[in-house]
Amino acid sequence: MFALKDYQNRALASLSHFLNEAKGGTVAEAFKASYLKQELDPVLYRHYDFGEMPYVCMRLPTGGGKTVLASYAVSVVQKAYLEQDYPVVLWLVPTNTIREQTLEALKTVGHPYRQALENEFGLDRLRVFDVGEVTQIRRQDIGRKTLVIVGTLAALRVEDTSGRKVYVHHEDFEPHFVGITDPDYRLERISEKDLQENGLRREDIGKIKASFANLLALHQPLVIMDEAHNARTKLTFDTLKRLHPACIVEFTATPDSSVTSASNILYRCSASELKAENMIKLPIVLTEHNDWQAAVRDAVLEGKKLALAAQKETDFVRPIVLLQADAKNGEVPVEVLKTHLIEQLHVDEREIAIATGKQRELDGLNLFSPACPIKYIITIEALKEGWDCSFAYVFCSVKDVRSSKDAEQLLGRVLRMPHAKRRSSEALNRAYAHLASPDFAVVAKQLTDKLIEMGFEAMEAAVNITQGNSNQSDVFDGQDDVVVRTEPTIHFEVEIKPDLTLETSTNVIITPTAHNTFSIEVKGEVSPETKTQLLKTVTGPQKQQLSAQIEHHNLRVVVARAPSQSGKSFAPLPQLCCKQSELWELLDTDAFLHWRGEWSLLEYPAELPNFNLVQTAHTFEVDMDGKKLTYRLADQNQAYNLDWVEGGHTENDLLFWLEPQVRQIGLIPSQLRGFLAKLIPYLTKSRGLPLTGLVRSKYVLARAVREQIESYRQQAADKGFQYALFEETDDLETRFDHVFEFSPGYYPARPPFYQGRYRFSRHFYPEIEDLKEDGEEFECAKLIDSHPKVKYWIRNLVNRDGAAFRLPLAKNWFYPDFVAELVDGRLLVVEYKGKVYATNDDSREKRAVGELWARKSGGQCLFLMAEKKNAQGMGVFQQIDELIG
Repeated sequence: MFALKDYQNRALASLSHFLNEAKGGTVAEAFKASYLKQELDPVLYRHYDFGEMPYVCMRLPTGGGKTVLASYAVSVVQKAYLEQDYPVVLWLVPTNTIREQTLEALKTVGHPYRQALENEFGLDRLRVFDVGEVTQIRRQDIGRKTLVIVGTLAALRVEDTSGRKVYVHHEDFEPHFVGITDPDYRLERISEKDLQENGLRREDIGKIKASFANLLALHQPLVIMDEAHNARTKLTFDTLKRLHPACIVEFTATPDSSVTSASNILYRCSASELKAENMIKLPIVLTEHNDWQAAVRDAVLEGKKLALAAQKETDFVRPIVLLQADAKNGEVPVEVLKTHLIEQLHVDEREIAIATGKQRELDGLNLFSPACPIKYIITIEALKEGWDCSFAYVFCSVKDVRSSKDAEQLLGRVLRMPHAKRRSSEALNRAYAHLASPDFAVVAKQLTDKLIEMGFEAMEAAVNITQGNSNQSDVFDGQDDVVVRTEPTIHFEVEIKPDLTLETSTNVIITPTAHNTFSIEVKGEVSPETKTQLLKTVTGPQKQQLSAQIEHHNLRVVVARAPSQSGKSFAPLPQLCCKQSELWELLDTDAFLHWRGEWSLLEYPAELPNFNLVQTAHTFEVDMDGKKLTYRLADQNQAYNLDWVEGGHTENDLLFWLEPQVRQIGLIPSQLRGFLAKLIPYLTKSRGLPLTGLVRSKYVLARAVREQIESYRQQAADKGFQYALFEETDDLETRFDHVFEFSPGYYPARPPFYQGRYRFSRHFYPEIEDLKEDGEEFECAKLIDSHPKVKYWIRNLVNRDGAAFRLPLAKNWFYPDFVAELVDGRLLVVEYKGKVYATNDDSREKRAVGELWARKSGGQCLFLMAEKKNAQGMGVFQQIDELIG
């Protein structure tokens, strides 16, 4: 059964939180609150003249499952913001190829995209249309079924709307506009230019146009924009404004970041997170070759090696080699490459498919079928966005990757992991690139640029490109290659100039060559001084290119020096456990709920003291905790569920609707039903709130009930937390038979990464998440890094379950800032708090659970709530030193 990955659930949770906040306040305030909840520094929200209509972007690298996330986002927006049972959704994609693929997936029963919508709205309450099928939309379906219309932005993006299909008057749409008055003039009127259209007369000028665009504007759709990075122009914004959307959500790997049209990035996922969730194959093992024949030979051998490994997998995988040929007038066109495979490398012709603009041998083939023979695919530049087969493992280009604009598309094809599942053979968890270029540093830089264009950060690209072995003599030895990072070396050919003062050192070797040039080899990091001198040898664009090449090389040096990249391990951390009968189990946040017996929702009053409802002539105004939310009543001009009121629904109907909306894990169903059975009469009888109003505002009512239940749950957990932590008990221990381990290749950090001048020497991983080059926390990290008794340390992640050390609190989890392994084998956990936070309730709870964890470890673990200056006047280094002893 299909299940979302953790990062996808976090993305949807961020979207839900943002929209809930936007419903009760301004969009800008909600955007800021979402960043703070993610523990990120807020950035400015840009309205682009859309006012308070939410317009945000979800950024996921290539391979992150953007489309399936978009499918789930529909119900999130529907519940958190639209608050309609059955919304209208306009799903925009960049190309007709992707439109056809998306449409097929959304119409196919059982496909994950379709299943996400069916699970929410039901099989018989969902209709999917191509933009060319919209005349089939019936008036009675709107508000009673979720309608998803798939089209391209190009079909809508015009300055002059007359004559364009989506904007023309059509008699099939006329029933939708009967009785519509449109006092706000949101809808386009018939103009003189439209008179040539069917059935229009001069007296129709000024009337509301019965067009598809007006139909959308009438019902204010949710707009989903797939691959939206190319859709940030003024014309696009003007086009979208015509549709009067209720909400716009973009999904892309490379959001617009320009000054004039940058996307409002609500959630940012890293390539490291995708790797940790087994969505993509990493690292990319890059092997450079002196000629194209060698590149193709080793790509074929690589494919055969992977095929042997695949035979040992429990599910079917057939590794595919993807080969990029030259254009027809190039050195190695398609036919030359195919002939070489067959005649020189003895590849069976039946295993080869050609996919170019003219030869489309993949059409009609199911590459995932065990019966499919294809193991090699030859292309030029035909594999644009949308082509997908996760069995593609090896990318080989006979072209110069520096000049191949389609290399990123081809590279993207080999990144997706089959079935999003880690393979038992480590070789099948990686991707492979064989390129005809003799200089690894140059090719790695170009490949890095391609990955950045696909949504990777520069550090992530450097971490995930490793050098392969061009000697394939041991290709069938049956052993997985071990990726070992060696100190990178970079070569330069520079012109001799009078002011060039480079000196030979332990890592710089200078060799004079002919034609007034030096050959310079630098092993390890290029120092700022050396970089300055090297840049003097070039001018203009060459200076920028050389500077970028040096920066990329230095990133590779940082990566190679990280302990996690050189086979080192980090000591496992024992975890807090509680005794259940005779067994020890991990202590989690739910345990505090039941510390002194089972908690029951029925022990709390079935009331909503902060929920008020005021009915006016045309609206209901809901006041919830001081936030006024206004809901327009349904009338003939609005697409609301009239049958909800007209059907004479009862309090029991509302209860049955409400129950699944407020259900929570760990909540006993019979208790929840009992609570709601008391709550609804309390609202209608004791409080005198009209049932019609409660039904109309049922989504905000559900939100209020969820918050009230969570408040009761928290009260119970707080009591249990106090008992557990502040009463001495033998039922809690820090146990080494239940440990958390930081795996060398598993650090799903999210940008921004540390990019400062100070070089940390003992951080276990190459990346350091969210650490600025100034401030008290940075100084704390420096002191830990420089302490002689610290072996390795880690900037601990937040909300990355399975990749971060955490301790349970009464509510949620505590993720300490830093975790260190000491030289003597002990473990040190440090949480840094500035003076303003050192004594608040949150810090007191964290200090209590941290000190309990250390106290119960038998001296093997240490915990410090570090301050700039403690009560004794000691700085951070002294505090750490005193604790370590």
